[in-house]
Amino acid sequence: MRASWFAMIVIGAAGLRAQAQTAPAPDTIRLDVGSKQLNGKVFAPHAARVRVRTGEGAGRVTAEWTNELTHGDSAGRPVHRWVTKGTRTAPTGTTVTWELQQTYDAETLAPLAFTSSSSLGGFHRLTIDGRRVRGTRRVAADSAVHHIDLTLDRAGFIASASDLIPLAAGLKEGAVMTAPVWGPAMTASEVRIFSVIGKVPVEVEGTTVTAWKVEERRHADRKLVATWYLTETSPYMVYGEAVMPNGQIQRMSEVEIPRSAPR
Repeated sequence: MRASWFAMIVIGAAGLRAQAQTAPAPDTIRLDVGSKQLNGKVFAPHAARVRVRTGEGAGRVTAEWTNELTHGDSAGRPVHRWVTKGTRTAPTGTTVTWELQQTYDAETLAPLAFTSSSSLGGFHRLTIDGRRVRGTRRVAADSAVHHIDLTLDRAGFIASASDLIPLAAGLKEGAVMTAPVWGPAMTASEVRIFSVIGKVPVEVEGTTVTAWKVEERRHADRKLVATWYLTETSPYMVYGEAVMPNGQIQRMSEVEIPRSAPR
C-alpha cells in the first residue's frame, strides 16, 4: 500500500496481464481530485510492513518496506503524512535503500507533496497544487538536477497509492469507480477503473484474512493493473498482485506493526 517508489514502478508498468472488460456501467462513480464522495478520514494513524515476493510458489522476497501514517496540519489544513522506508534487491544483487514521504489532504486525498530519495543518489522533491507539479529531480548520483514545472491535463491521485481511492470512496460489492492517477514517472494522468468484486478470504503471511477484492484496470485498454485485497481497518491493503511485462507475478503482503514512538 502507498506502495513505494519501487512499487510505483511495478504498478505503473504498462504491459500487465491483458483481460477484457466491458465499459463501466452508467452508474459508475466518477471521481476526481477534490471529489466530495471521498472521505480520507477513514484512515487512522498506523504503521505496517509490506513484503514483495516474486516467482513461483512462495517466491522470494525482492523488496520490503514500512508505511507509517500520521495526521497533521498544514497552514490550518488537515493533512495525512505517509512515510515509507524500504529496501529492494537490484538486478546486480546489491541492496538499494529508499525513502518516500507523501502529504495528502486529509479528506479528499488530494496530493500536496511528494519526496523520494534512493541510496543510488536519485531523488524527487515535488509540490503539487491541483494540476500543477513543481520541484526538482535527479535520476542518479552522477546525473544533473532537473527542475520540474508541469501542468497536467487532469489532476491525479498518486499512482503508487491508488489502493486508497476505493477505500476512501466506500466499498460495496459490485461498485465500479473511475479516477485519474499520476506519478513522477508519468507524463500525464491516466484514468483507472476500480471494480469491487466482493469479500473473499486471502492468506496474508500465514493468516487467513477476509478482505474486499478490488480490481484496478487502465481505462484506455481495460488491462489489469493490480488486484487489491482491502480491509476497512488498518493496515487497509493486506495483499496485492501485479504481473510484470516479463510475466513474473509480484505479490505484496502487508501486516500491521507498532508505530514509531512520538518525537
